[in-house]
Amino acid sequence: MSKQPHQKQKLLYLLKMLWEQSDEDHPLSVQKLIDNLAQEGIIAERKSIYDDMKQLQDFGFDIIHVKSRVGGGYYLGSRIFEAMELKLLADAVSSSRFISLKKSRELIHKLEIMLSRNEASMLNRQVYVTNRIKTENESLYYQVDEIHKAIQADCRIRFLYMEWNQRKELVPKKEGMYYEVSPFALTCKEENYYLIAYDHREEKIKHYRVDKMAKTETLPGKTRDGHALFEQFDLASYTNRTFGMFGGREETVTLDIDTRLMGVVLDRFGKDIYMRNLDNGKLRVRIKVAISNQFFGWMSGLSTGAKLVSPASVVEEYLDHINNLKRQYEQK
Repeated sequence: MSKQPHQKQKLLYLLKMLWEQSDEDHPLSVQKLIDNLAQEGIIAERKSIYDDMKQLQDFGFDIIHVKSRVGGGYYLGSRIFEAMELKLLADAVSSSRFISLKKSRELIHKLEIMLSRNEASMLNRQVYVTNRIKTENESLYYQVDEIHKAIQADCRIRFLYMEWNQRKELVPKKEGMYYEVSPFALTCKEENYYLIAYDHREEKIKHYRVDKMAKTETLPGKTRDGHALFEQFDLASYTNRTFGMFGGREETVTLDIDTRLMGVVLDRFGKDIYMRNLDNGKLRVRIKVAISNQFFGWMSGLSTGAKLVSPASVVEEYLDHINNLKRQYEQK
């Protein structure tokens, strides 16, 4: 028997069959395993299959034996990921704007390989979630890899930063001038991927959309600056107070809100904020935000359920924002 062709690969073929074809609802019978081995040019007897399964179990594989005349056999009991975990990952890939449609298909196909063929069919539906706006920048994955390498090496990076023109083309900003920054973190916010970095020219922390970056390269020999700032930097707080990831001067503002909007505020800023009940049935909250048109837009979305109380300078800016919008519609 040992002189048969491919005999030394027998255990590998058996493991491959269990991985690809078996699960709790689809155990492989001994006869099925024998037939499959025969298709690979390997002759096997029933007793040898029992011995092989015992060897695989002794080695540590979770191979379950279902003893039944009908529907009995062997299946791989546990895998690196459970089916539900992979479905969650597939949903995340499908819904991510910063992952292109092509890459989404590739990643989900790789996730399918982690399951049996029957279970993998549950992930197939994710591939067809195509009616979302997704990036067309296929180089994003290489940009991310380059950024991680630079962070590990404590080096600066440089890149072109792109913007849309009237012909719906991505073109370099600032006439193709390279941006040079010290990268410190990557974060996902509102379906986009952002680099958080220290800008040497402006001497402050800034962020950049990774799918708008091009020709990213590490600058060996140029050590990162901004370490002191990032030692006290709270990434979660930064992304929460920066609306739409649009920058602006930071201010601590006070709002009076309807109690029904408490969840909206907590979902946005977390529980670590000042909040107290007022006599009129409202709540007073104090939050740190980046003052921008996006913040004012968020306030407008809360309608009469929220009122900006202080500081007076920000209240004045908000009123100017509203009046400017009003004047735009009053013009003939």
